[in-house]
Amino acid sequence: MSKAAYVPPKVWKNEAASGGQFASINRPVAGPTHEKTLPVGTQPFQLYSLATPNGVKVTIMFEELLALGHKDAEYDAWLIRIGEGDQFSSGFVEINPNSKIPALLDRSVEPPVRVFESGSILLYLAEKFKELLPSDPAGRTETLNWLFWQMGAAPYLGGGFGHFYAYAPEKNEYAINRFTMEAKRQLDVLDRRLGESAYLAGDAYTIADIAVWSWYGQLVLNNVYSAAEFLAAEEYTHVQRWAKEIAKRPAVVRGLRVNRTWGDEDKQVPERHSASDIS
Repeated sequence: MSKAAYVPPKVWKNEAASGGQFASINRPVAGPTHEKTLPVGTQPFQLYSLATPNGVKVTIMFEELLALGHKDAEYDAWLIRIGEGDQFSSGFVEINPNSKIPALLDRSVEPPVRVFESGSILLYLAEKFKELLPSDPAGRTETLNWLFWQMGAAPYLGGGFGHFYAYAPEKNEYAINRFTMEAKRQLDVLDRRLGESAYLAGDAYTIADIAVWSWYGQLVLNNVYSAAEFLAAEEYTHVQRWAKEIAKRPAVVRGLRVNRTWGDEDKQVPERHSASDIS
């Protein structure tokens, strides 16, 4: 017997459990759920995060800056367990009122500057250290084009495709088909661009590549959602070339380990407070 078609109520209320892996932390209101002060280390930057695609953007960025010789880009990376609701503590909400990782506090200035949203953090660090962001107007604009493309496109990949394909309590054919089509369209956008140039903004590796690789590069390498075969990711040959090249960068290898609590133990560095933590 088939289920009756869902009819939305006139006014939605949060009455039924939604199910799924993240149901326990979903709620229709903002603000803290509990009082807790965030830890503070000795480094200039305090990062509160988890090694999700959005989280690794920032740890990769820090490791790239350190590799470029910027010793004042040292950072403490504190683990935020989103499955346990750490992002709803009063201390975290003070830095990011949206309760999403990553969140950054720059304590190298007075008063300290809070930075939230992964794209904003990448841009803030690129401008502060004058790295991985071209200074000429055309190159800078092309970099920001792709950075903001990622920020606008990834919710369809994560909250759309990823949720319904990997995390939803029931497989919904309409939702999976809808968001798979969009995910493949986005991969085609990237494949066409990367058929024209080595990197997204041109010949140079930039924050646009860090942002997009953290989602789409990992997707085609089967590190996100275990969906590479389902999406026929091998068809996107230019994305594959780009993704594999970036995956070999030493700073990327290090950045992927920070705030990671799953997978191979030798790839997990739940918290990072100095370069020696990633040996």
